[in-house]
Amino acid sequence: MNHKKRTLFCTMLIGCLVMAGGVSGNVLAMQSRVLPEEKEIGFEREAVIEAVQMSVMKADAFAQEVPQRIQEEQERRRQEEEARKQAEEEARRLAEEEARRQAEEAERQRAQEMARSQEEENLLAALIYCEAGGEPYEGQVAVGAVVLNRVRSSSFPNSIEEVIYQSGQFGPAVTGKLGRVLASGKTTDSCRQAAKEALEGSNPIGDALYFGNGNSGQLIGNHYFH
Repeated sequence: MNHKKRTLFCTMLIGCLVMAGGVSGNVLAMQSRVLPEEKEIGFEREAVIEAVQMSVMKADAFAQEVPQRIQEEQERRRQEEEARKQAEEEARRLAEEEARRQAEEAERQRAQEMARSQEEENLLAALIYCEAGGEPYEGQVAVGAVVLNRVRSSSFPNSIEEVIYQSGQFGPAVTGKLGRVLASGKTTDSCRQAAKEALEGSNPIGDALYFGNGNSGQLIGNHYFH
């Protein structure tokens, strides 16, 4: 091979090597660029998958918690309803007890008043018997009216018993005769009826506060009322 041909051949060979080297370099450069991108895409894909898996796990956990929460809420409401019913029942029981207590107290007071009224009627009948047992019926009612006029007067005590037993006012109360008659219960029907009428408001002597054998006032039987 002459010198000119040998030179041309070397030049062509060098050119092929350079071209081959350039292609290889480009391929390597492309690979160097692709690999990071593929790695980045892979990382992102793994992150997405992990996030989805976490979401699924949370959803599963929430799905498992829901029935328990529902059950807890139902139990809470049941307890509240039971407590409300118990409170209402207790309030109703207390109200019934209070109503029963008030009714019993009212009955007791009524019985006491009836007993007191009966005792006062018996006491007044005994006094009428002692003071006016032999007097006409109107005179017996008048004696009872005197006692009740004194109860209403501010100058005398406020009860039948206190008026009758006031010191120095009625002789039978002072001598003890009234007590004996009251204990024996030996009064007449007319005296008991006179006491009853006087207690019911019968009053033949107006506002008279005294009676006796004087000579002034309204005369009924043997007594003057003034």
